Amino acid sequence: MNLTQWLLVPVFLHVLLVVYVGSRTVTARVKSVTSGETRIKNIALDTSGWPAHIRKLGNNFDNQFDMPMMWYALIGLVIATAKIDTVFVVLAWLFLLARIVHAFIHTSTNHVPRRMYAYLSGFVVLLAMWAWFAIRIFGLA
Repeated sequence: MNLTQWLLVPVFLHVLLVVYVGSRTVTARVKSVTSGETRIKNIALDTSGWPAHIRKLGNNFDNQFDMPMMWYALIGLVIATAKIDTVFVVLAWLFLLARIVHAFIHTSTNHVPRRMYAYLSGFVVLLAMWAWFAIRIFGLA
């Protein structure tokens, strides 16, 4: 595989993570409504009517569209400007790993301190990627 492919594999894997979390969310919501655990009128305008275990799935699904959007944009810019290098590839994989760990913690134990460390790890990696892109794009490296 070339560097572009190695850079895109974590992107495709993140898409699979989003599909997985989204599928779990939809399945849990449908089951909750059909079993009578949740009444549609209680969730029609506000997600606070869902049981806690379903809210954390939904919150994690929503979270997959926050910080990762900056990652997707950066990946596109790196490819479009032909600035791909091994540093970007390694950082992209580290970002994906942080997102997977965050999603696992968020949708299971939801231990907030651990979840925060996973989130911050991804945030730091993303900042490093943007800084490295700025360095590369302005010819400083």
